[in-house]
Amino acid sequence: MRTILLLTISNIFMTFAWYGHLKYRNVPLWKVVVISWGIAFFEYCFQVPANRIGSYEFNPAQLKTIQEVITLSVFSIFSILYLGEPMRWNYGVGFAFIVLAAFFIFHKW
Repeated sequence: MRTILLLTISNIFMTFAWYGHLKYRNVPLWKVVVISWGIAFFEYCFQVPANRIGSYEFNPAQLKTIQEVITLSVFSIFSILYLGEPMRWNYGVGFAFIVLAAFFIFHKW
């Protein structure tokens, strides 16, 4: 559970670092890059421990799958609430396929 919590916090920072600047298109690109790098530092402060701790419980493919599901979940919420983007049906279908992929990766065959 610690891994998932740390990955979620990491993804919140990552999403703001990568996409938060889209609301501020008038800010010069060099400033956006510097600010994004500053935010990304905190992302790594959570991401690296999450993967280290998680590696005792999950294999690398499982860790990456968890990461992607969390990333899309966080980004969906961010996109709707922060950027004001509508949720479209095809986004939901695509996300469902990723959840299906997670099933195949985690299922004991």
